Amino acid sequence: MSSLAPTQTPAKADPKLANAWKTKAPKDLTDAEVLAMPESEYMKAVQLEFFKHRLSTLRNDILRSAGETTEHLREDTLLVPDPADRATIEEEHALELRARDRERKLLKKVEQVLLLIDAGEYGWCEETGEPIGIGRLLARPTATLSLEAQQRREMKQKMFGD
Repeated sequence: MSSLAPTQTPAKADPKLANAWKTKAPKDLTDAEVLAMPESEYMKAVQLEFFKHRLSTLRNDILRSAGETTEHLREDTLLVPDPADRATIEEEHALELRARDRERKLLKKVEQVLLLIDAGEYGWCEETGEPIGIGRLLARPTATLSLEAQQRREMKQKMFGD
C-alpha cells in the first residue's frame, strides 16, 4: 500500500456558468456567472455593462425611495392633538430622514462610480492601480479601493483619527 495521498483534481468551474457571458445580455447575467468569467475578461465591455446596469438600478431604487419618503412626510403632517402620538410620528420621521441621508451619501458614490465606468476606470484600485476583484465589486459595487488598500486606509484612520 502506498503512503502517498491520492492527488486531488481542482474543481472546475461549471462550463455553463463560465460561458454564459458569451450568450446572455450583461444585464441578465447572475453574480455566479460573472464570477465564473475568465480573468482575461476583467472589466471589459460585458462586465462594465453588468455593473453599470446594477448601479443604475440601485440609483433608481434610491431615487424612488426618496420620492416615497417625501410623499410619506407630507401625508403625516396633519395636526395630531395627542402629544404622545405627535412624538411618535416625529421620531418615525427622524429615523426615516436618517435612512434617506445615508441613501443620499450612497447615491453620491453611485454617481461617481457610474462616471468611472464611463471613463473605463471602474474596477481598478484608485491607490494601487490593481484590480479590485469581482467578488468585492459584487458585494460592494461602489468600492474604489482593493481590499488591501481599504484595510490600510482603515488602519490609518484607526491609528491617527479622521
